[in-house]
Amino acid sequence: MGKRVSKTIKESLSTLKSLRRKQTSLQKEKRIYALICLKEDRFSTRQELADHLGMHIRSLEKWLVQYDAHGIEDLVKIKPKRKGSKIITAEIHKGLGQRVNDAKNPFRGYWDAQQWVKGQYDVEVSYHRIREYLIKHFKTKVKRPRKSHIQKDPQAEEAFFKTAQHLQGA
Repeated sequence: MGKRVSKTIKESLSTLKSLRRKQTSLQKEKRIYALICLKEDRFSTRQELADHLGMHIRSLEKWLVQYDAHGIEDLVKIKPKRKGSKIITAEIHKGLGQRVNDAKNPFRGYWDAQQWVKGQYDVEVSYHRIREYLIKHFKTKVKRPRKSHIQKDPQAEEAFFKTAQHLQGA
């Protein structure tokens, strides 16, 4: 036999129903609906309520503990789970940024970036992770034109423009 539902809900039924209509996400709406079902005593056990909501009983119990501890305001406030990278630290990020924007010594591909991180910082990063990270943070692409060729001679460029004066006047 499952655990009996014995929870006192502080808010009135009309308050809960109006709050449910105002919710913008399905998850928040389900949380309020669970409180409505508890207030109306529709189900005898928590397992029946969880099955009715189409969720696991542990999720329902976490919501109820959260409701008891912090109230309904905290229950409908969903916090984003944004975590920084544990693999790529701020130091590696800074090094990658300098190397990506270096016209003289750029990465030749994501595999090169992967090997560079392993050689410089002794950190093993998968190819797909480094590729995703460089695209997200530095807007890189596999085929991206460079500002200038890496083996370009600055004196040769200057000599070219001196001899091609007729092209500038045209």
